[in-house]
Parts: sequence; C-alpha cells; structure tokens
Amino acid sequence: MSTPAVKPSLGRLGFWRGGPLLTPEIAVAAEQLGYGTVWIGGSPAADLTLAEELLNATTDIKVATGIVNIWTAPAEEVAASFHRLEKAHPGRFVLGIGIGHRESQGDIYQKPFSALVDYLDVLDAEGVPTDRRMISALGPRTLRLAAERSAGTHPYMTTPTHTRFARATIGPDALIAVEQRLVPGLDADSTRAVGRKFLSRYLALSNYRRTLERHGFTASDLDDGATDEAVDALTPHGTTAELAAVVQGHLDAGADHVCVQVLPPKENPIPASEQLAGEFGLTTIT
Repeated sequence: MSTPAVKPSLGRLGFWRGGPLLTPEIAVAAEQLGYGTVWIGGSPAADLTLAEELLNATTDIKVATGIVNIWTAPAEEVAASFHRLEKAHPGRFVLGIGIGHRESQGDIYQKPFSALVDYLDVLDAEGVPTDRRMISALGPRTLRLAAERSAGTHPYMTTPTHTRFARATIGPDALIAVEQRLVPGLDADSTRAVGRKFLSRYLALSNYRRTLERHGFTASDLDDGATDEAVDALTPHGTTAELAAVVQGHLDAGADHVCVQVLPPKENPIPASEQLAGEFGLTTIT
C-alpha cells in the first residue's frame, strides 16, 4: 500500500496529555490557543469515548490517539468507533496505534511486528483510511511499515536525533508527529526532580531504552535515575524561549508536527502551553 499523497493537517504544534487527565475543557483551551491537534495519551479504550467527547466539545482542532494499544483494543471495535467519529466529525479524528511494551503486556506480547501487521490488515478490511491512521514507531522496520501503511509515525520519548533518523528512514512523504516533554522553570534542581520522577517509569521499558541507547545515550547515562545531562535532554527545562527552541529542534530535524507534553503531568498545562503558543505565534492551524 503506497503512502498517502496528502498528509493529515495536524498543525505545527499539538497538545499531548494523558487520557485520565485530559478533559473537554482542556481541549477547548488548546483549540483556543491555536494548537492544531490534541493527543489522547495512554491506551484509550476501543470505544474511543474520550475522543468523541473532545470532538463534541471543540470545533476545528484535530483529535488523535497516542496510542490505541493493539493488544487491548480489538481492531474491529476500533474501526467501528472510527467510523462513528468520522460520521459525526468528518476529517477531524486521527487513529494512532502501537504495540505498547512487553513489560506491560506480559505473555500476550508475542511477535509484535506480525501482530501490528495483522491489526492493520483488519483496519484495511474495515475501511479505515490509510491516511487517517498513524503508527507509534521507533525502529527502522516499524518506521518503514508506518510509511507504507499509514500516514506516518508518532514517536514517543525521543529526541531530535531520533527524529532525524526517522526522517531519513521513512523518506520525505510520510508524516512525523513527535511527542516532546517540557518542564517549565529555571531552577535546575526542582525541574530535574520533576523530570527524573517522570522518567523513572519509562527508562525501565526495553523499547525506549533500546531506542535511546541507539541514538545518543549510553546505559550509564540512563541507569540509576539517569544523569543530570540525560534528564535535561529527555525532559528539558528552561524559559519559554528555551523550550520553544527544543520544539524547533524537532522541526529542524524533519518533524512535521510536535505535540508538547507539559510536566509535571498533574499540574495545569494551560499557562505554559499559552506561553509556548505565543512564542510560535499560533493563531490558526498551519
């Protein structure tokens, strides 16, 4: 299956937030700030109820999943949910899917690449358009699959170094919509504490560790809570201008879209998101 000629219009900047913390009110605020897409983080259920709530509450902003887990959300049910959303809100929903993590899935996690291909086959059979779905891909094989059988890729827990690698791997036509964590603030000790706490879960997951160690980090950088330098690279802190420069680094490396996750996760993300929107001059989807 060839790559779509037209990429989904997600805007330069997106707003990423874990599903349990994402409300229609926050989605409305993100839309008003000019963000192009709001991303539902975590593993949304196959009924896509939260996506429907966000679409109902907003007018134009896209809603995407980052990501639906192929092991826990049956493809047939997801496809039916996609068509329900598409009927009510044509063109505004993008289905992000991924394989999750062996550490979370246990024995069910067998032959993940083959399982992902099978899942895509079902989506094809159920009429989910190629250009309205994305794959969370990190390694070259899955990145190429994303380019061949979806609009592109939605990488998580990466840096611009990986974004550059992803662009070289998938070519110029497929979409790269990368997640980036940001910690607003100037105090290095407090912001690093936030970043280190956040990273403690992710650095224990083999998919992320393997990717990070292939793209600029050593095991010693990431072990024992990670070095300050690794924390700063993976959860950057600073002024709004400095955080905007981090986002721009992904765009310069080949990303089409950067969805921003403001840390700590449970604090109100809107003030920092507003400042970042101002830095980029967001008013409409571009």
